[in-house]
Amino acid sequence: MDISQLQEDLLQEQLALDTVVSNLSDEQWSLPTPSPRWTVADQIGHLTYFDESAAIAITDPEKFTSLLHELLEIQDTNLAEDYSLATYREMNAEELLSSWRQGRRNLTLAAQTLSNEDRVIWYGPSMGSKSFLTARLMEVWAHGQDILDALNIERTSTDRLRHIAQLGFITRNWAYINRGLAPVEEPIFVTLSSPSGEVWEFGTQNDTNTVVGSALDFCLVVTQRRNIVNTELTVIGQTAIEWLSIAQAFAGPPTDGPQESS
Repeated sequence: MDISQLQEDLLQEQLALDTVVSNLSDEQWSLPTPSPRWTVADQIGHLTYFDESAAIAITDPEKFTSLLHELLEIQDTNLAEDYSLATYREMNAEELLSSWRQGRRNLTLAAQTLSNEDRVIWYGPSMGSKSFLTARLMEVWAHGQDILDALNIERTSTDRLRHIAQLGFITRNWAYINRGLAPVEEPIFVTLSSPSGEVWEFGTQNDTNTVVGSALDFCLVVTQRRNIVNTELTVIGQTAIEWLSIAQAFAGPPTDGPQESS
């Protein structure tokens, strides 16, 4: 896939979330979300901070490195979150929405300078340009899910989920390494039904460790937005079960997904 398609899909995912939050009341902006301590406004503040950071990483790697060191000096996870959100927590809803839109524009302009072969400095190892934009798409989709859950809204899924599903699959080893565990080499075969009715397959075909279900359910699990028990995924094999219990498609310290809900 050419990077131009990723650029367009990222833009469309951002616009979809913008449609959800653009007319919220002050009360709705203050609603708690599934992310501990975070309101709907905090979710948008988080996206804004890292969209701006992503634009800087592309256009001014030296400046990004300085910002990275500042953030890494904060050892406590909650304090680091507060640091990244502090500016946005001072804004009212209108100011926050405007800031997010500007951050998105900055990222869009920066992303347009990337080629398929470029690499981008980031938190941890540098990333290929396409993986970098895929991660941004995953972030806006996942944090958008938190907002939708807080608002009790269901959205219509699109085939943009393929980017997130692929990222979820290729970060399998990362989920282990991030927890200080040795990656498991046993192959897993994932078969997903897309929103448009296509079938997406990832991995080496086998009958020992398999994951079958909707792309939506798979993406919800690998982004830690749903417990696997609360999806309709069919998971066979201990290796597959173990992986999805720790799957983490996003960067940062290891975290656990939501508990099983009734």
